[in-house]
Amino acid sequence: MMASVCFGTKCKKCSHRVGKRKEMGMERRRKKTHQAILKAFQELLARKRYESITVQEIIDAADVGRSTFYTHFETKDMLLRAMCEDMFAHVLEDVSDEGTHDFSRDADNPAVIVSHMLFHLQDQQKNIRGLLTCESRDIFLSYFRAKLCETLTARGHVLLRRHVLPDDFLIAHITGSFVQMVEWWMQGGCRQTPEEMTEMFSAVITPIFHTEYAVRNFQKQ
Repeated sequence: MMASVCFGTKCKKCSHRVGKRKEMGMERRRKKTHQAILKAFQELLARKRYESITVQEIIDAADVGRSTFYTHFETKDMLLRAMCEDMFAHVLEDVSDEGTHDFSRDADNPAVIVSHMLFHLQDQQKNIRGLLTCESRDIFLSYFRAKLCETLTARGHVLLRRHVLPDDFLIAHITGSFVQMVEWWMQGGCRQTPEEMTEMFSAVITPIFHTEYAVRNFQKQ
């Protein structure tokens, strides 16, 4: 019995494999270019105000063409949103998956979750301080609140199971307080440690979960 012979690109199986390899290669290049643009933008933000950074400076620093930049990001604000998403994906990641700070031993403790986020925000303080003083500050803060709300909603049982007030009310309150605290902390140069900030935040938030008056009155309604 004669063995089957492969005729390279004329073979359907080989053509499929070649096509898949090309797709994978293109995807790797796309991701590499995407990250190069984000990195160039972050480095520029560390030296300049957001509003003074031009697209030309970004593409020069990233060593990509103008058309390539606009293939990835339609506007500079879209690049800012992508950078925020990339930043918060790590800041708000699951505490139990943490590799750089040892929070995994008590991942359901609200104070541990807060400390986890503050440590990573401190790591990103140069970028965040630059964004808090630029014309797109509101975009950054709005995105921060939205991502934090998502995280609390997904993991909210840890913080909210002790209370009978509406979850969305408490999430809005906790999120607003946390974002304002981070803004104050960043603008002050992060003089306090993440642990100290966690204690301060707990001092403000914890009484909510121990207010019998609020619970009794809400239950009567």
